[in-house]
Amino acid sequence: MTGSIILALIIWAVIICFDRQLLLFFGAQDHTLTLAREYVQPVKAAIPFFLFNQMLAAYLRNDKNPALATGAVLAGGIFNIFGDYFFVFVCNMGAYGAGLATAIGSTISFLAMLSHFFMKKNTLRLVRPERLLYKLKEITVTGFSTFFIDVAMGILTILFNRQIMIYLGTNALAVYGVIVNISTFVQCCSYSVGQASQPIISTNFGAGKGDRIRETLKYALGTAAFFSLFWTALSMLMPNVFIRFFMAPTAGVLKIAPSIFRCYGLSFLLLPLNIFSTYYFQALMKPRVAFIASVARGLVISGILIYLLPATFGGNAIWFAMPITEAAVAFYVIHEMVKYTKQLSTREV
Repeated sequence: MTGSIILALIIWAVIICFDRQLLLFFGAQDHTLTLAREYVQPVKAAIPFFLFNQMLAAYLRNDKNPALATGAVLAGGIFNIFGDYFFVFVCNMGAYGAGLATAIGSTISFLAMLSHFFMKKNTLRLVRPERLLYKLKEITVTGFSTFFIDVAMGILTILFNRQIMIYLGTNALAVYGVIVNISTFVQCCSYSVGQASQPIISTNFGAGKGDRIRETLKYALGTAAFFSLFWTALSMLMPNVFIRFFMAPTAGVLKIAPSIFRCYGLSFLLLPLNIFSTYYFQALMKPRVAFIASVARGLVISGILIYLLPATFGGNAIWFAMPITEAAVAFYVIHEMVKYTKQLSTREV
């Protein structure tokens, strides 16, 4: 709790004071900078809620109230979707309206989850922390990998934005904006697999129940495989449906979108596995393996390919950066997953 509050305050202050500089760093230019600042204006007020929602959802799942966590997240997300339409089109508020929908949606989720602490079933209490710095260090080491997954989304967006503007232009950038949204959906599905299975795996790891871990792993991998096939199939079969859902496309955008979607969409085959593996290794107390997979996927391999592929093979080669990255990381995590899962037999009691 203390760490989340400190982090929320730091991020809040940075975004309030340096929003223009951050947007320029992310690749906003000229008219897009104006639109981006309009969008960010209402979001600034809700910055802490984005962090608290992640923390509270974890608390509620562990305090035997996962239904409220799910309902709260769904309520905020559904409001965000319909709020975008209402504020942007009905109220004609433009980018500011989209930001307002996002801010209100996050606030709804926060208030809904906060209600848990006024229920009789709540067993969580504030206590005075002991050895605070040591505990913060342990939490940081263990949780850094999943934290970096979200940070990597921003890093990759910056890199893609800059390279796309250099090699391909605004139409390709518009298509990539839609891809980012779809990729976020895929990642959220992957988070659900990892967050649902991690408490079960970690509890049974501590109890030395290797068979239970293997059974949970089987169901988790099966669910991840379903999400992989589902989102990859949609990307291959209906790319322009996604484009029309998120924007009013020009003929130029519709012409280039299918090939871009189908190239980038190949990464969705392995993305759920790679994200789930991070949660799996953390539950088995293997933070080093989780760290390598997370950083390689979110920065090292992907970053090198985003710069190397278009410079070597032309601008359109950039769309293969993430499929190649996911394949390379999957090779590593599968090897490590097999190795450490075999070792679980020695911990059974």
